[in-house]
Amino acid sequence: MRKIRIFEHISLDGVIEHDKNYAYGAWTAPYRTPAGLAMLLEAYGPGFDLLIGRRTYDEWLGYWPNAGDFPMANAINAATKYVVTHRPDSLKWGPVKDLGEDFIEELHKLKLTDGPDLVVSGSISLTPLLLSAGLIDEVILIVYPVLLGKGKRLLSDNFDARELEFVSTLTTPTGVLLNTYKHLGSLKK
Repeated sequence: MRKIRIFEHISLDGVIEHDKNYAYGAWTAPYRTPAGLAMLLEAYGPGFDLLIGRRTYDEWLGYWPNAGDFPMANAINAATKYVVTHRPDSLKWGPVKDLGEDFIEELHKLKLTDGPDLVVSGSISLTPLLLSAGLIDEVILIVYPVLLGKGKRLLSDNFDARELEFVSTLTTPTGVLLNTYKHLGSLKK
């Protein structure tokens, strides 16, 4: 049975936005180290598939296929990309599979198959849907020692509370924490 694991790069105040259009777009860059990359690759596991939304797929299409020959690029390019999209006919970066209109049902079925874990990264509109549907097994937060104040957050104020169980933490030489949590379900009142 496959696990679905969320990986998010996040500031201490909950901001996950770090694209080229964001005011502090490259805020994660000063904290990157070879040791941090090695930890992240180990956390992803030796083989994984990607579960991403269409916007993330399109953004990554512009970078990863031409990123060069290094471990993270090789792993992402080799992964099957399971994409939640209304435009499946234009998916060209593969291996790739469209999850169809009822993607929650398709993911329930996919989790029951043999294969590598499914990694969710980016795809912030997908994360709350997957958590609410009880499909997430682990949440891995890559926490940076920075406060950004404004920007897209991991979850909105409308999100229903969830309970997590701490599993482990690792620290990079620049103070980035790689925190792993097991998703337990709805928070009990």
